Amino acid sequence: MNKSFLAAIVITIATACPAYAQQPDTVLLNGKILTVDRTSSTREALAIRDGHIIAVGTTADIRRLAASTTRVIDLQGRTVIPGLIDSHMHAIRAAQFFATEVNWIGAPTLTEALARMRAAGQARPGAWLIVAGGWTERQFKEGRRPTQAELQAAAPSNPVYVQLGYQWAVLTAQAWKALNLTTDADLPDGARFERDSSGALTGAVIGPQPAIVALFDKLPKPTYEEKVDGTAKFFRELNRLGVTGVVDPGGNNLTAPDYEALLDVWRRRAMTVRVAYALCSQTTGAEFAELKQLTALMPMGFGDEMLHFNGIGERITTAMYNNDRPSDTDKERFYEIAQWAARRGMALTIHWSRDASVDHLLTVFERVNLDVPLAPLRWSIAHLDDASERTLNRMKALGVGWTMQDAMYFGGDSFLQANGREVGLRTPPLETARRIGVVTGAGTDAHRVASYNPFTALQWLLDGRTVSGAAVRGPSETPSRADALRLYTMGSAWFSFDDAVRGSLEVGKLADLAVLSKDYLTIPLSEIGGLESVLTMVGGRVVYAAGPYAPLDQTVAGTMAGTMGSGLERVGFSRSGHLTLAPARATAQEIVDRIKATTGVEWRDDGVDVLPVDGSGLPQRLTSAPEELRARVPTAAQ
Repeated sequence: MNKSFLAAIVITIATACPAYAQQPDTVLLNGKILTVDRTSSTREALAIRDGHIIAVGTTADIRRLAASTTRVIDLQGRTVIPGLIDSHMHAIRAAQFFATEVNWIGAPTLTEALARMRAAGQARPGAWLIVAGGWTERQFKEGRRPTQAELQAAAPSNPVYVQLGYQWAVLTAQAWKALNLTTDADLPDGARFERDSSGALTGAVIGPQPAIVALFDKLPKPTYEEKVDGTAKFFRELNRLGVTGVVDPGGNNLTAPDYEALLDVWRRRAMTVRVAYALCSQTTGAEFAELKQLTALMPMGFGDEMLHFNGIGERITTAMYNNDRPSDTDKERFYEIAQWAARRGMALTIHWSRDASVDHLLTVFERVNLDVPLAPLRWSIAHLDDASERTLNRMKALGVGWTMQDAMYFGGDSFLQANGREVGLRTPPLETARRIGVVTGAGTDAHRVASYNPFTALQWLLDGRTVSGAAVRGPSETPSRADALRLYTMGSAWFSFDDAVRGSLEVGKLADLAVLSKDYLTIPLSEIGGLESVLTMVGGRVVYAAGPYAPLDQTVAGTMAGTMGSGLERVGFSRSGHLTLAPARATAQEIVDRIKATTGVEWRDDGVDVLPVDGSGLPQRLTSAPEELRARVPTAAQ
């Protein structure tokens, strides 16, 4: 590592000098900082202390705040945005499978998707290979789905399962055999084997959403260790894309025990994405009892800045989920739960797809509002792409928000065929919602039915085009770049009750931010989908760094590779394996206490006052540490 080059990017001097009030831990200088404050102002620099922003302004002003202990990051003109927040992502479920699934998100051709399958099969011979969603045939240049024969050729020694949304899944012969599927009678209710025009089996299963959900439940699940590993890896993948927060609405194939991996990562303070989660009913006919049991010791907001309980949803009752004709009994049972949730001060989010039937839902909301005002509870409706102006006015009157996703990016072609161009021009009605004043948050609904990439969604927000390039939404409902960014930051933060503490880069707020690979405001619209973060911070802590900022990567491997020979001193380890900084004169007991507090691992006191990185890339006297801790620290060669 060239020392002078490193110094141009980051200057850190660790001393034992006392910290004076408001002296920053970190400053970012020479940038284009999109604050997303009330006026969408742009600044050159900001200062961070104890995880919060303490100043924004010119480079000269912020530089004057820096002390000898301050880390200085030169942005070199790069654009900084608030950390992106997805207002509706099934992140907990996606994370559990991320380490074991084959990912087809973003694959431009079927050839590449099959190559990913082939590589996975070679890396894991005999193992199940599962693509659980996040793709569509329209993203492929070939414009079609994979065949069973192609999947078997790509991974001949593996059982393979590939799911498309919630209506189709193809399995290889090995997968059929492993699941004991031979006739339609072996499939979940409502599912059947697909046949071609000649009546021959294609290898696929088709059916309604509940049938495909039940089919997925037959697949082997990741081990607990794989779920924990997948959670950490998925969150880092989101960090790569500038995401620092998600609002998770529960979902299919996700029961109470499935949250244990997330809680494990949280308990070890290894979270790199802030998660606000809702609890979703899974038991048809017994939803009220289930939700009461799940939330008995879970007051609204219970948790901390990294993980907290955010109410119930997105499925409250099965009868009011994807049902455009609920009966009076269905609505009364839903009302009982909604009223109970309101009286307990809980947020509620509900999946609803069509404006034609949303009156059933809003009438229940209005009835609850007579008993308990809903506005302070921040209830929300998810999806509802064709919301009418009348519906949006009713939502505004109730204080109900709208979590809007880029469903039209994958599904816009079919929507146009079914509804026509005129309807498509206002779908979804983003500018109408803004004019009326309905709080709107952006998101993806990933990863079963969509990509988790926020920049794909941001480009769609701005150009209204589907993955195949078809134009759907028109100019009258297209936001500006600044307003689209606001939807993905301040807009989304509202739904987790966090808009006062994050979502913009303002004094007093959490230092959640992303330094972008290109300038979001000026690059061609067609390039926005290709943006990435080169430096992501959560609470002022670097959780992802690439390119010129790679030396700042706080993972063990990244730190060792990026700081050897730089003179920076590393003395402890976080629960995620991250090395931490400490003054050079820290006592051995201070070091031991920090390591124990952050990892739960005892480090024997050998009288070592500091643990500097030596020429081998290992902390000195590392051999005195327990094997559990030593295993987390690679050599420089690794």
